[in-house]
Amino acid sequence: MNDERLQQLQAYANRLFAGMLGIRLIEAAPERVVAEVVVRDDLCTVPGIMHGGAIMAFADTLGAMGTSINLPPGAGTTTIESKTNFFAAGKTGEAVRGECTPLHRGKRTMVWQTRVTGQDGRLLAMVTQTQMVLEPPG
Repeated sequence: MNDERLQQLQAYANRLFAGMLGIRLIEAAPERVVAEVVVRDDLCTVPGIMHGGAIMAFADTLGAMGTSINLPPGAGTTTIESKTNFFAAGKTGEAVRGECTPLHRGKRTMVWQTRVTGQDGRLLAMVTQTQMVLEPPG
């Protein structure tokens, strides 16, 4: 995806839940979405530790973006299943990175896997989600 299209996608995301999370897109293409979010106190479950729900929401957003990039004109998407394995904690002030790649890109569903890592590259979580493809209205 070219820089202008990436900036447009970032501007769109900033107006939605992704903006509240503080997601910063690094790369967005049909086969890979990469982004970062800096862990803030309001994303923590206890002081200094990123909430698991914030990690899941971060990964879910990347899978939805990946699906959206692959959709035909007018189609939409929604998450119908998500599974998360947690391995380590994201810490306040740390830039957490998500790298999301497709496991399946079909006509009715798409399955994405997001590897969430800490600033040092340590694996924090692995999220696998299924996105349903919503047909265009009409």
